[in-house]
Amino acid sequence: MTNKPESTGFVDPTLHWRDAGVEVHKVVVGPFDNNVFVVRCRRTGDAVLIDAANEHEQLLALCRRLGVKRVLETHGHWDHIQAVPAMREAGYEVAVTAADAPRLKDVGYDVFIDDAEIIEVGDLRLLAIHNPGHTEGSISFQVVDTPLLFTGDTLFPGGPGNTKLEGGDFATIISSIDNKLFTFPAETIVLPGHGLDTTIGAERPQLSQWVARGW
Repeated sequence: MTNKPESTGFVDPTLHWRDAGVEVHKVVVGPFDNNVFVVRCRRTGDAVLIDAANEHEQLLALCRRLGVKRVLETHGHWDHIQAVPAMREAGYEVAVTAADAPRLKDVGYDVFIDDAEIIEVGDLRLLAIHNPGHTEGSISFQVVDTPLLFTGDTLFPGGPGNTKLEGGDFATIISSIDNKLFTFPAETIVLPGHGLDTTIGAERPQLSQWVARGW
């Protein structure tokens, strides 16, 4: 799924994808191998971090290097928020949906993310998409005018996220995926909260199988 960087003599080990306007950096942290992404505007250098999951020292170094201005949480499960206190202490604003904010009561947060909100990152615009089902307030982020869709724990290769935890509901997550994510073009790249990338085109034909199996 990675656009190959130009040959410059240096290969950034965190660079996951880029085009003329945007860079995506990725690190995998913590005992549950959480994906943490940085979305960066190449022209302005402004960036956001998606999910301050764990290993705060690594994330803080990444943020300083890449010009991160704020943190966006896809949802409030504990494995996605362990680095939040250190990020806030370092001065980074942390945003989460109001529905999932109670899950951050012990680590803190600063502002709410609303459904359909446009988050500006330099020249980039991230569309926030409320995707309940994994948690009540789970949210995805689509980078407008790119093929990039960050789905947190809502959509993975081979199916939806776990709905057995508190706040989860299988029928809700299926509706959320079908009506809000599967409307994107087939070539849209899905960047989930754990594991490998996939595409909308690879996952959409499997929906009926997921419904039949019940997970």
